[in-house]
Amino acid sequence: MAGLTSSTIGRKYAMALSAIFLLIFLILHLTTNLLSVLNRDAFNTASDFMGYNPFVQFLMQPVLGFAVLFHFIMGFVLEIKNNKARPIKYASNNPSVNSSWMSRNMIISGAVVLAFLALHLYDFWLHEINYKYVEGLAPDAERFWPELHEKFADLWRVALYVISFVLLGLHLAHGFQSSFQSIGARHPKYTPVIKAFGKWYSILIPAGFIFIAIFHFVTQ
Repeated sequence: MAGLTSSTIGRKYAMALSAIFLLIFLILHLTTNLLSVLNRDAFNTASDFMGYNPFVQFLMQPVLGFAVLFHFIMGFVLEIKNNKARPIKYASNNPSVNSSWMSRNMIISGAVVLAFLALHLYDFWLHEINYKYVEGLAPDAERFWPELHEKFADLWRVALYVISFVLLGLHLAHGFQSSFQSIGARHPKYTPVIKAFGKWYSILIPAGFIFIAIFHFVTQ
C-alpha cells in the first residue's frame, strides 16, 4: 500500500480502486433499502441478516469503513498536492470551457458527501452500536423497518438527505468515468459505454435513495 500511494499515479490508481468498490457498495445498499418500500418483511429479514452476520459485521463492515476513509483522505491529499504543484495560476484560464463544474469542484461535493456520511452514521450505525453493545438488547428482527421509517418523519432530515444525494449524484457524474480512466479503461470502444453507464448510474442511484426518503416521509 505504501508503494502504491508513494506517487501521484499510484495515489490516483488506489483512489480509483476504492471508488469502484464504493460504487458496487452503493448498488447493494440501494437494493437493500428499496426493500423497505417494496416489502416490509423482506427489509427486516435482510437488515437482520446484515446486522448480526459475523462475516458482514466483522469483515465487510471494517473493509467498507476503511475504503470510505481511504477514498476521501486520498482525495484531499491529491487536491492539496495538485494545488502545490501549480502555485501560480495561468494568466489566461477559462475553466468553464476547459472543464466541467463537476470536475472542478469534486473536492467540494466530496466534502459535503463526507458530512452527510457523518449524519448517516449518527442516524443508523451509532444506533446499532448502542442497541447491540451498549444497552445489550436482545435481537429483534421486526425493529428495522420502524426504525428506518421513523428517521424520515422530520422534513428537515429528509431535505438534508435529498440535498446530499443530489450532490452525491454530481460527484458520481464525474467520479464514475474518472475512476475507470485512472485504472486504464480508455479504449475508444469502451469509453463511450463507460461514460453512458456512469451518467445513468449518477442519476438512478441518488434518485433511488431520494425516493426512499420521500416515500417514508409521505407515508408517516
